[in-house]
Amino acid sequence: MITFRDRLTRGASRTGWLESRHTFSFADYRDPDHMGFRTLRVINEDRVVPGAGFPTHAHRDMEILTYVLEGALEHRDSLGHGTQIRPGELQRMSAGTGIRHSEFNPSGSAPMHFLQIWVIPAETGLTPGYEQRAFAPEGRRGRLQLVASPDGAEGSLTVHQDVRVYLASVSPGEKVEHAIAARRGLWLQVARGIAALNGTEMRAGDGAAVQAQATVTIEADTDSEVMLFDLA
Repeated sequence: MITFRDRLTRGASRTGWLESRHTFSFADYRDPDHMGFRTLRVINEDRVVPGAGFPTHAHRDMEILTYVLEGALEHRDSLGHGTQIRPGELQRMSAGTGIRHSEFNPSGSAPMHFLQIWVIPAETGLTPGYEQRAFAPEGRRGRLQLVASPDGAEGSLTVHQDVRVYLASVSPGEKVEHAIAARRGLWLQVARGIAALNGTEMRAGDGAAVQAQATVTIEADTDSEVMLFDLA
């Protein structure tokens, strides 16, 4: 069974410096039909104007993944990290018992576009932690590249939950397949372009939940990038 989440029906919020789209309920956007999928709790697509960003704020008991699509994100946190995240890089922040951080667009002229993902951890009260890694683009051309997993397999980031996160860059006419183990579910998020999931067209911002199905096929209509979550 596949349940599609249309990009145009997502929650939306806008300030003078931030435009955000919420796949699942977040902040002032509340929709009881879209509270997350399994342990995947948040997918926010954010656009930040030059020179602006999120001031220091706190999180706890959440695994937070950040993937930059355009521009750069400047990160600082209470663990002492100060770095920039660029396209092709993925950040994992384990909030655990508590972490404070800020995120800014350091450019004076270019906008920043990124995905922020929250995954509910397998246990609460973990020690806060941080990872950031660049993944070679050739590793996901026409195939699924593992970028986060419970055990850090294949050089992926380590998340404290039974979830495996993949990226794929797919050119027109290319197909990517993924087998689904028994009792697991998938969430597919289209980050760029137009791609079909088992024959149904999806565009950037669209998502889909897949359950009780043995395999999925992703075929691109345009140069596309997708993020796939394989969840217990």
